[in-house]
Amino acid sequence: MAETTVVHLLRHGEVHNPDNVLYGRLPDYHLSENGRQMAETVAKTVAGRDVTALFSSPLERAQETAAPFAATFDLGVTIDERLIEAENIFEGLSLGRGDGLFRNPRFYRYLWNPLRPSWGERYTHLVRRMRAAIDAARDAARGHEAIMVSHQLPIWTIRLAAEGRRLPHDPRRRQCGLASLTSFSFEGDRLISVGYSEPAAALVKRPTVPGA
Repeated sequence: MAETTVVHLLRHGEVHNPDNVLYGRLPDYHLSENGRQMAETVAKTVAGRDVTALFSSPLERAQETAAPFAATFDLGVTIDERLIEAENIFEGLSLGRGDGLFRNPRFYRYLWNPLRPSWGERYTHLVRRMRAAIDAARDAARGHEAIMVSHQLPIWTIRLAAEGRRLPHDPRRRQCGLASLTSFSFEGDRLISVGYSEPAAALVKRPTVPGA
């Protein structure tokens, strides 16, 4: 019988972002104090798991989320560029309130194809890089478990692909909360299930920045 391996995709915790900026891949966006508590809460929740490999997006908020897991499991953090946030031409803009950014005529030229999407990284590219990252983590943790710290859109997109669902979607309906775990279970190389949990849900404040 093939061994079972579990790869957990962990979204980073809450970020200090008082100006409500779509920070994307911008540097110097760090976890808030509440975000650090989220990461510590999830690390305590999974402390009894058989985690033997730990990976992180290169962005600060992801590495800071990975830190308590490194301490809990006595593991080094492997930086994987494939786990980075999706590209987005709106990066650095303030979201303001509601969907005002998307109602502004100066941005219409970027919104012509929501199926691609035309304003950012292609969904199909997200799937390719996230699938490759998950395969590498599965190989590194054969018969055990791995944790990969990434971002909402990459995690949600690879989940849609894994479940055979359409990649274009309404961002408001993503099931990928702050510090949530999306868990891929494999028998050998075959995906057998996808699970989801929010161990730090009690610490999540609404609303949060979409697509972060």
